Amino acid sequence: MKKALITGVTGQDGSYLAELLLEKGYKVYGMVRRSSVEKLDRIEHIRDRINFIQADLLDQLSIINALRQVMPDEVYNLAAMSFVPTSWSQPVLTGEFTALGVTRILEAIRLVNKDIKFYQASSSEMFGKVKIVPQDENTSFHPRSPYGVAKAYGHYITVNYRESYGIFAVSGILFNHESPRRGLEFVTRKVTNAAALIKLGMQDSLCLGNMDAKRDWGYALDYVDAMWRMLQQEKPDDYVIATGQTHSVKEWVQASFAALGLDWEKYVKIDPDLLRPAEVDLLVGNAAKAQSKLGWKPEVDFNGLIKIMVESDYDGLKKKNGL
Repeated sequence: MKKALITGVTGQDGSYLAELLLEKGYKVYGMVRRSSVEKLDRIEHIRDRINFIQADLLDQLSIINALRQVMPDEVYNLAAMSFVPTSWSQPVLTGEFTALGVTRILEAIRLVNKDIKFYQASSSEMFGKVKIVPQDENTSFHPRSPYGVAKAYGHYITVNYRESYGIFAVSGILFNHESPRRGLEFVTRKVTNAAALIKLGMQDSLCLGNMDAKRDWGYALDYVDAMWRMLQQEKPDDYVIATGQTHSVKEWVQASFAALGLDWEKYVKIDPDLLRPAEVDLLVGNAAKAQSKLGWKPEVDFNGLIKIMVESDYDGLKKKNGL
């Protein structure tokens, strides 16, 4: 039985990846930080099938001890300060978790067992102010947020440990991927949840920032499958994971409200306070390499994703409120 250790197991991607690996017969370990309040809602349904290990990306020794205790075949690093706007208010902490945290895991692998395969969750935010459309594995980075900068560091240190120490270390450059498990602070889920609340008469309006920003949105469940595929290859390499289609925030809003028979223009307001100091205007990925080498392709398209999320929020709110 293969053993996998997942950091960020309580997050959107971590929860879906844990499900996938359990289905494939893995023994799954989840690395969690010591906390006075446990947030395990995304994995509550599989909680008894996951082995939890306490460690912290800020504490090198705890990571080394976790690896020695588990001795995993694969490590998936999905933990990060992942909300881009927060990286502006907490840039140093973002760097500690999202950049140096990667180094600490790689260093632990180097010291404990260099045969452990390592997956790093890189991000399309590294491209930032893009120079080429669409973006692929050879496109240069120009990150536009502390989060993007930290992810670029994490990406390059993964390459460095692969080339310097022969560790099977890969980076998945994942473009935006969403699901009903996405946090409410993210614009996609903020919109689908608000549309459901408005439809149910529980909210009057929705405030947003830049509605012209364009993203390549896919379904998180499709994307964790790509993570697993990367670690099953003969040679380690980096891959862009994306749908190849781009849509604006405005299009996301229109489709989400239309799914519930609502006219978005009656409810959505622009709040200048929600604009970022530097915006990433256009992201769209070219996943041709992943399709040819990994045999991966997205199963859920833009409208299908919105349908999944809107229905989940609407049905969930109705049930929660006894409607």
